[in-house]
Amino acid sequence: MSKDIIISLNGQEGSGKSTIATMLAEKLNIPRFYMGQIFRDMAAEKGMTLPEFRKVCDQDPSIDRKVDDYVTALPEKNSSFVIESRTAWHFIPQSIKIYLQVDSKIAAERIFKNLSEKNNRGNEDATLDCVENIEQSILKRRAEDSERYFSFYGIRQDEVSNYDLVVNTTNLTIQEVFEKIVEFIYANEKSS
Repeated sequence: MSKDIIISLNGQEGSGKSTIATMLAEKLNIPRFYMGQIFRDMAAEKGMTLPEFRKVCDQDPSIDRKVDDYVTALPEKNSSFVIESRTAWHFIPQSIKIYLQVDSKIAAERIFKNLSEKNNRGNEDATLDCVENIEQSILKRRAEDSERYFSFYGIRQDEVSNYDLVVNTTNLTIQEVFEKIVEFIYANEKSS
């Protein structure tokens, strides 16, 4: 890349966000920031599962504000980076805003496979023990996240009109998703 670039990446659970964010950071040789890990770390510090911690966050906006301040300050410290976050598109409006969608059943299958392979449930919800339970959890979380961000900021983080590029990953390989996004980024660089 010939210029500074900030990419904000959001999407539904199981859409490939983390994999794509990692691939983009490597391809463009820029740092990657993952806000989901910050929330997981905060939950672990409090000895809570992620769902328990999310309930606390629903009642206490100061937790989100702390993360928001971190996100807002990133462009002052880094001229180029990829950020995986539900709200970075809102707090870093100059970023290239990308949103990944996926069918909830396919997402549940992907997440179950990933959890089974890694055998790494960490502080995740213990009920995520089959595809059906994971799909129910995904749909519940989508609704809760949508309401939470709307009540805190008046935004709908899942509204596709907020993004420069929306990719439905349901029937695509991770490589196909990656290629679409890289093509868009390079086209965007040429036109600016």
